[in-house]
Amino acid sequence: MESFQRQVHHLTEIGIALSGELNLDALLQKTLGFARELTLADAGTLYLIEDNLLQFKILQNDTLQIYKGGATGEPITLDPVRMEKTNVSAYAALLRQTVRVEDVYDEHDEFDFSGPRRYDALTGYHSRSMLVVPMKDHEDEVIGVLQLINALKPGTREVIGFSDESVNLAEALASQAAVAISNANLIEETRNLFESLIQVLATATDQKSHYTGNHIQRVAEFNVFLAQAINDKTDGPFANVHFSARELDEIRIAGWLHDVGKITTPEWVMDKATKLEGIFDRAELIRERFENKRLRLELERLKRQSPSDVTPEETEAAEREYAEKLQGLEADLEFVLACNQPSQRMDPGAVERLSTIAHQMVEERDGPHALLTDSELHNLSVSRGTLTGEQMAIMRDHVTTTAKMLAQVPFRHHLKNVPLYAAQHHERLNGTGYPLGLKGDQIPLQSRILAIADFYEALAAKDRPYKKALPEEKLLEILQAASNAGEIDPDILQLLTEDKVHRQFEAEYETRKSQKKDASAS
Repeated sequence: MESFQRQVHHLTEIGIALSGELNLDALLQKTLGFARELTLADAGTLYLIEDNLLQFKILQNDTLQIYKGGATGEPITLDPVRMEKTNVSAYAALLRQTVRVEDVYDEHDEFDFSGPRRYDALTGYHSRSMLVVPMKDHEDEVIGVLQLINALKPGTREVIGFSDESVNLAEALASQAAVAISNANLIEETRNLFESLIQVLATATDQKSHYTGNHIQRVAEFNVFLAQAINDKTDGPFANVHFSARELDEIRIAGWLHDVGKITTPEWVMDKATKLEGIFDRAELIRERFENKRLRLELERLKRQSPSDVTPEETEAAEREYAEKLQGLEADLEFVLACNQPSQRMDPGAVERLSTIAHQMVEERDGPHALLTDSELHNLSVSRGTLTGEQMAIMRDHVTTTAKMLAQVPFRHHLKNVPLYAAQHHERLNGTGYPLGLKGDQIPLQSRILAIADFYEALAAKDRPYKKALPEEKLLEILQAASNAGEIDPDILQLLTEDKVHRQFEAEYETRKSQKKDASAS
């Protein structure tokens, strides 16, 4: 009774250990190790059924000191076992029965043991007793097979047959392990599904705006890169800061989802390349009005030349007047088109000149019209970039939309702060950010990292239609100015600049991109 109680207790401990292991490779390795421990087996193999084949997952042999598969990192190069009844492991899986063999070198009509014998010939091992147990999950489906080889007499290296007690223990363990493996697979499938959904959202944004899609990927990767750089610091303000693997995962997911709200932002706002761009670039309408005005000038010129009593002096004066007006018109059009391009700072004098041009009139079929509409003047007068105040508000609303969207996702455990970090990447330490105008300690370190990753990528991007690529010196100058103004975390920026974290990231990013390109080409 004492022996039985010890076995039950040990089996219970093993069951708890297996159910608590979520890493599939480690779980498979533990399963075979525990099975061999309970049955005193010298060697063993664990197979999982994949594509209607028994695939080798774990291989252990104490005599030969061979430990392959699973968490060992040592690959198993043996061919999978076909699901044919002559293969003892396949037989156990197909008939859902445990098979016990006293000696594989005896004559066996139903099984072909040429495989183990070939293995023995190659390695010098001598297989004898064998216990093969199907692994059935909670739905009574066979998901794999435990194959145990050479039971050892307690306290010796003498090979004996597997006892009834060993069969019972192995079957109990196989059942527990199968459920644990199914759970681990389910968790892994759920994690993969979640990751896939994140990629789907990023891809959807990418399809809507190629530039924003590139931005999301780079920010997500640089976000983790910065966090890892903080982990690596052993001195300075981050000496005692360390993000666990789970916290880094949370940081990574927040990076991938920080701009998910842009899926509702109009494309012409996200990728507005010129100030007049909307569904189309209204510069063409302005060109037509200027052309109409030019034609009117030409028509007036011809009318003045028609009367016979016009003197040469009058004709010459009219020609000079026409040339001056035409030159001024062309200069005005060139100026308007130049103002249509993104700017770093719009000069007040330029805005005044635009207003003067806007009030000039041109005759069209339905009557006189201003050269520039109020809307066109408003857009051309944008002081920085291409977006008006109203359009900037639309653009900024993506953060609120991100928060609303992510609030619908039941983030739990180590991912519970993903919505918080993702929605705070435009907050600024001095309270000038949005959407909530948070200040200082109200913004956690993870959000500050994402804010700098987002800011850096926006400045470093080379594929934006509304801005030119900035040289590194100018980029760092802008980041430093933001830090001096109290907008972004100065300690993170100092780490980025002094340790050249951005250069390391760019080098690794380009290497990965090149590798992906080569892989797709091949």
